[in-house]
Amino acid sequence: MMVATRDHSETLKQDLQNSAEFRVLLLAETAKCLMSGDLPTGKIVLREYINGTVGFVALGAALGKSPKSLMRMLGPQGNPNARNLLDILAHLQKVEGGHFQIQFVSGPDSKAA
Repeated sequence: MMVATRDHSETLKQDLQNSAEFRVLLLAETAKCLMSGDLPTGKIVLREYINGTVGFVALGAALGKSPKSLMRMLGPQGNPNARNLLDILAHLQKVEGGHFQIQFVSGPDSKAA
């Protein structure tokens, strides 16, 4: 007997809609990836977060940008500029009702963080 499985994106979307804690952790992971220079992973995680929460249409309206333009810039070949990434993250923080706290850690364990 085959077990019916759900699409990964649908499971992720449902988890994002049902868990505020998961949303915040995924948004923090996005920022961590971007701050560490891992733009490709950061874009993937951010795209999944947006798809599972506010959606590109609402985000585009809030930022005064085309939803298709936002989708392209966060796509595999996209190259968003810092202003666009910061505007997106600032808006998503507001939606979540919180803000990022960034802490610089130095020493031998800083590369493992």
